[in-house]
Amino acid sequence: MPISRATSAIAAMVLLASGLAMPGCAGYQLGQRTLYRPDIRTVHVPIVESDSFRRNLGERLTEAIVKEIELKTPYKVVGPAEADSILTARIVSDSKRVLTENRFDEPRDVETDFFVQVSWVDRRGDLIMSHNDVPTQPLLLSVSQTTNFVAEGGQSLATAHQEAIDRLAQQVVGQMELAW
Repeated sequence: MPISRATSAIAAMVLLASGLAMPGCAGYQLGQRTLYRPDIRTVHVPIVESDSFRRNLGERLTEAIVKEIELKTPYKVVGPAEADSILTARIVSDSKRVLTENRFDEPRDVETDFFVQVSWVDRRGDLIMSHNDVPTQPLLLSVSQTTNFVAEGGQSLATAHQEAIDRLAQQVVGQMELAW
């Protein structure tokens, strides 16, 4: 009989400990919706402005951001009249540098770099995206992306730009998540 008392005492302690631990989990939520602001349902993404002399970079980045929002977030991309929030971006600079050359002074490994400023505000103009690690202007988030390509390996500047644009879109949409 002493074994059954010990077993029941242990079971009671385990039950008591689990009962005390449950209130600590009350604030947790599950699902994709919990990563994003519940008061925002729609986003307008105007065409990304570009200070670059390279053609169509703004349009390509806009398309990548819209696809990423639709794919990874619960937000719906809509026109400016229906939107709860507006996500604007500007390509501030892009550069291309030769990292290594072959023996004929032809580029072998080339690096391309983008620097983008992003702002996400609600209809009242209040800042939503607040992960500003670099102190620029109060409503801007700075994002950059570097991509290398090897011309001798069949890669091109166009494929490097597209890879950088896709990564930039992932970074921008990743910043739309709520801070932990």
